Amino acid sequence: MTGTAAQSRGTLAIETQGLTKRFGDMAAVDGIDLSVPVGSVFGFLGPNGSGKTTTIRVLLGLINASEGSWELLGQPMPDRARRVLPDVGALIEGPAFYPWLTGRQNLVRFDAAGPDAQRSTRKRRIDDALARVGLTAVASKKVKTYSFGMRQRLGLALALLRPRQLLVLDEPTNGMDPQGTREIRNLTKELAGEGATVFLSSHLLSEVEQVCTHVAVMSLGKLLAQGPIAELAGAAATRLRVETDDVAVATQVLERLGLAELSVEGTTVLANLDGHRPEDCNRELVLAGVGVRSLTAIRPTLEDTFVALTGEGFDVAR
Repeated sequence: MTGTAAQSRGTLAIETQGLTKRFGDMAAVDGIDLSVPVGSVFGFLGPNGSGKTTTIRVLLGLINASEGSWELLGQPMPDRARRVLPDVGALIEGPAFYPWLTGRQNLVRFDAAGPDAQRSTRKRRIDDALARVGLTAVASKKVKTYSFGMRQRLGLALALLRPRQLLVLDEPTNGMDPQGTREIRNLTKELAGEGATVFLSSHLLSEVEQVCTHVAVMSLGKLLAQGPIAELAGAAATRLRVETDDVAVATQVLERLGLAELSVEGTTVLANLDGHRPEDCNRELVLAGVGVRSLTAIRPTLEDTFVALTGEGFDVAR
């Protein structure tokens, strides 16, 4: 699954080849080949310090790459940045605003600095963006009075001021309460439904599982795996769990059927199904006289896959 760059030009919103960023002798991003399909909600997963934000900064031209190449929306970067970036909205770790201005005034100022003024539509676009992120009621308050979560919302509103083909969101629910997290989750789905590609960096596995169609896993600067989320979650082995008092006979039957990695824990036998059907295993156990108390196929989750890939735990909830 790693390096699924066999897709043709025009089908990828983001593509990197050997992308590397070093700080001294340390490779914060180490030769990654990333492929983000157009129209996907792509979860960029990894614990804090895995290289996610550094990758995003390189992609957007905020810092230079040490090696490798990349394209956004089919255009080589950073050479075509002026052409591409107006079609890219971004929210990157703790957006900076003028604290003495209101939320609305900040959006007016940033929008006026855009490549094309679009002054006639500015009020409508700002009103729409504030409404989408739930800030209409506090739009006239100074940003210095905003909580961190409210500033995150304002940063997202800024990214939504213009129509975007690609949205790059770095930990968009950081600092938000559960209600805010749900709202951003729903907004992400809406944006994807409107045709935007959403590149969502997060260390919250539960959020990625609920909203993303594709996922990539980073650890210590390396890209460990990427692909459709269902395919990636299904890459780990499904385990069969049999509860019985006849563990010795059950183990013999499952071995004869060809199941691998058998283990016994008290009155429970565990084994990798390896493509065998649970109902076939159950039938053979019963025919052998095994008293099956329960039989369960334990299908892997995305968290299981992450732990198998990295050997690390993961924050699954905030």
